[in-house]
Amino acid sequence: MASLREIKGMLKIDYLFGCLLFALFLTGNSYAADADKEIRKTEKWELFEIILNGPILGNPFEDVRLRAVFSHEKTSVEVEGFCDGDGVYKIRFMPEFNGKWSYKTSSNKVELNGKDGKFEVFSPASNNHGPVRVKNKFHFAYADGKPFKPFGTTCYAWNHQSERLMNVTLETLAKSPFNKIRMCVFPKYYEFNREDPELFPFEGNRGNFDLSKFNVKYFQRLDRCIIELKKIGVEADLILFHPYDKGRWGFDRMNRMQDERYLRYVVSRYSAFRNIWWSVANEFDYMEKKNQADWDAYLGLIKKHDPYAKLCSIHNGSVLFDHTNPILSHASIQNGSAVEDFGRAGLLRDAYQKPVIYDEVKYEGNITQRWGKISAQEMVHRFWQGVMAGTYVTHGETIHSADQVLWWSKGGVLRGQSPERIGFLRKVLEDGPEEGINLIDPWQVPEISGKSGEYYLVYFGKKIERKWELVLPKVKVSKEFSVSVEILDTWNMTQEMVAPRVKIEPRGRYELAPKEKFFIDLPGKPYLALRIRKIAGQ
Repeated sequence: MASLREIKGMLKIDYLFGCLLFALFLTGNSYAADADKEIRKTEKWELFEIILNGPILGNPFEDVRLRAVFSHEKTSVEVEGFCDGDGVYKIRFMPEFNGKWSYKTSSNKVELNGKDGKFEVFSPASNNHGPVRVKNKFHFAYADGKPFKPFGTTCYAWNHQSERLMNVTLETLAKSPFNKIRMCVFPKYYEFNREDPELFPFEGNRGNFDLSKFNVKYFQRLDRCIIELKKIGVEADLILFHPYDKGRWGFDRMNRMQDERYLRYVVSRYSAFRNIWWSVANEFDYMEKKNQADWDAYLGLIKKHDPYAKLCSIHNGSVLFDHTNPILSHASIQNGSAVEDFGRAGLLRDAYQKPVIYDEVKYEGNITQRWGKISAQEMVHRFWQGVMAGTYVTHGETIHSADQVLWWSKGGVLRGQSPERIGFLRKVLEDGPEEGINLIDPWQVPEISGKSGEYYLVYFGKKIERKWELVLPKVKVSKEFSVSVEILDTWNMTQEMVAPRVKIEPRGRYELAPKEKFFIDLPGKPYLALRIRKIAGQ
């Protein structure tokens, strides 16, 4: 039997061990990593995440401040962290340089303060081209220089549906021509979408939400959606605010302080995903509780808290936003008829001096709403009109379904005839000049776009022509060269070589043309285009 002294000794050891365990709990689960200083590895432009344990009591979304400084040679980047529930805190970072990095946290909570570590960044995998940026003023490219031609679609509330339906949407997207999707962070209450979602972004329930506490399960689900989109090469154009609530949940009428808390949380949580774009609002001018000062403040907040300067836009209803604002990387335009002619599309591009995306040009569909019943031919025609103007166009589909699952709102499957034809146009554009095409001469009829001296597209649209004289605008071309001419049937998705080699030369002050008049015979039907390319080696 142990003596009294031995028993006291054992109790003292147990007490000291208990104190050590409590100290380990306070310092969080980074203790072991701090002890052996393990160097993690990650890809360039991939998500690097620090996970720490911290305070559980109180309101961590208001009470806790957490950030980290990431350092690489002479570069340092400051990133905000966020609470992911149950005392778990995360800091997400997207490294933009290869090599050795280090980080150190700072916080108003001792458990999260002063955590440091190192990691190494290696070259990206073949399917990782980095985030999309503006390039050549009016166009886009990935960070590694690979051209990106935005061929987007609209699926506002797909991420608020059942797991089964979300998976169907992802499968559909993976087989579609679309490489960008417009989607709402907040749930949507609108025609063909009148159900409450399974999860809400704040704790509580309808009529009793605590707008100071985020429901992390809601955002964890959004995390998964963005990750799955990244896997299939689709950019997530996140709509941060929208008016499709009308007080049902109250998310469209939060005050400035609530809005800014929400924005800081979303930006800190998602800015490190390389496939994120910010769409500050959909139909901003229909949001009754927001004014211009609010939008200016929110744009400033995004700029301040997004260290990567991800693409950023704001979408209009009836009133255009001032897209000359330098925080906006491109103009997101709704206009049901503006792509009907080159003039207005080109005018916006010239006025803003930045890329223009017609993110809403009505929808291929058959519902009764005036904006939801254009034909597939009309949708494809609008895509061609927009592209010819040196702008881009986003698809939408509202074909009625007995189960009320319409692509534009809930996702599911695509039923329309336009996506395949839009895919044909995407291939035409991606086979063209890497830097994108621009309107060469707005005075020529039909207008001609492309890259002067190398590549030309002529689109006849709804006009029925039987002959077209080969005359090109003379812009920055001073000597003769030979071209090939193909007829593109934009609806039947065919291409026919009709002139394998034609020599053209400067003629007069404004034209490039063969010495003798040269006509292209056309089939005499609508939706035709010509692709004229300089023959290589000249």
